[in-house]
Amino acid sequence: MAALMIQGCGSDVGKSVLVAGLCRLFANRGLTVRPFKPQNMSNNAAVTADGGEIGRAQALQAVACRTPPTVDMNPVLLKPQSDVGAQLVVRGQMAGTWKARGYQERKAALLDTVLESFRKLEAESDLVIVEGAGSPAEINLRAGDIANMGFAIAADVPVVLVGDIDRGHVIAALVGAHAVLDDADRAMVRGFLINKFRGDPSLFQDGRAEIVRRTGWPDLGMAPWLAAARRLPAEDAVVLDRAVGADGRKVRIVVPMLSRIANFDEFDALRSEPDVEFAFVPPGTPLPGDADLVILPGTKATLADLAFFRAQGWDIDLAAHVRRGGRVLGVCGGYQMLGKRLSDLDGVESIPDTVEGLGLLDVETVMTGDKTLRPVSGHLAGGAPFAGYEMHVGRTTGAQRPMLTFDDGVTDGAVSADGRVRGAYVHGLFDQGQARAALLAELGAVSNGVDQDIRIDQALDEIAAVLEQAFDIPALAALAGLEISS
Repeated sequence: MAALMIQGCGSDVGKSVLVAGLCRLFANRGLTVRPFKPQNMSNNAAVTADGGEIGRAQALQAVACRTPPTVDMNPVLLKPQSDVGAQLVVRGQMAGTWKARGYQERKAALLDTVLESFRKLEAESDLVIVEGAGSPAEINLRAGDIANMGFAIAADVPVVLVGDIDRGHVIAALVGAHAVLDDADRAMVRGFLINKFRGDPSLFQDGRAEIVRRTGWPDLGMAPWLAAARRLPAEDAVVLDRAVGADGRKVRIVVPMLSRIANFDEFDALRSEPDVEFAFVPPGTPLPGDADLVILPGTKATLADLAFFRAQGWDIDLAAHVRRGGRVLGVCGGYQMLGKRLSDLDGVESIPDTVEGLGLLDVETVMTGDKTLRPVSGHLAGGAPFAGYEMHVGRTTGAQRPMLTFDDGVTDGAVSADGRVRGAYVHGLFDQGQARAALLAELGAVSNGVDQDIRIDQALDEIAAVLEQAFDIPALAALAGLEISS
């Protein structure tokens, strides 16, 4: 079967976007393509139709392949809960909480699971495009590796290494990787790609030639800065400083940047709205007094992030916002924080504890060991349809006025008596044009009404078209074991 692995000289060099673009490119050529990432670390996750969760990037790559996401596309997912520990998700299901050192010592045991998932994808497709994690040059993590060269060698998948020229030192990054890899790992690299180039590409011809001379790896192309990538859901929190200008915009929506913020890509659709000024509020900065809507986002550690929220003084800012008549929306963990009380008696998230919530909704939450993972659809209280997903631990009770009604008649969320504070477990409420338009209309804003999946699909086609010209596609296909025309 045909497969190719895209690894990078570091995190955020654009591997996820390039894999998505190549998935769409080859899918547009009529091939059955599947994405795969052996191990991912992210709190931005997606729910699969088979009731599991995988990294957001692999769900996007599945969209690029025009196929539903499955748990086999990302069999090992780490969701950080603290600076030294993370929730381990295997084949879409929780498998405990691991400390960083303990996981490094035991991760090799997951290789069989990773290979089993990969072989399933191989069997159902013409081509599997694999994404690495971090960098293979992090040789201190090589023992027991399942994310980069450890997987590539075990599965016998050729590797293409990506360097990010926007960061600078791309020659050193690629040549340095060549220098530190051992002979077996170095032999798996069959070429390199340059990503995020701005300006006249002819100005870097000598640099590319120097990389070839020093490494012996073939030059397989150089991608320009992909503006369309900004319309894709991001997986890494490094994008949270992207701001939207305020010129001519009618309403201001802000999201406090919690320390373990999760699934923050669900606010991407708000960035595209001409009437909306949208921003994440970083730690150390007060919530703006002129905000129309404050959204408390999802989090991987609700009790810890509630303490973090208070430590920033945001609880005082939020109370003042509500007194001024401002609106509040809590999503998932943010919804739990808005209640009267949160209890984690069994230590599901960390140390067993019970804490007072922000008290803006008349609900209480008890953390439970089981996790709800499912796609949902239904309508808002005003009748607008929505589709999204649930991904949470905990059970919330006491709601007298639900925010959402699912298609099966079950309700979710709560609304305050004056209607200005609300919360729900469902992620993705802003993605559908009708639901977003209804929510923005309450703020006095007019929506463009475009479904987010349409914008994403258009962006994927644009990226694929650029990569078709920027990369040596027949050479990449040949490395994977395919023969295609130019």
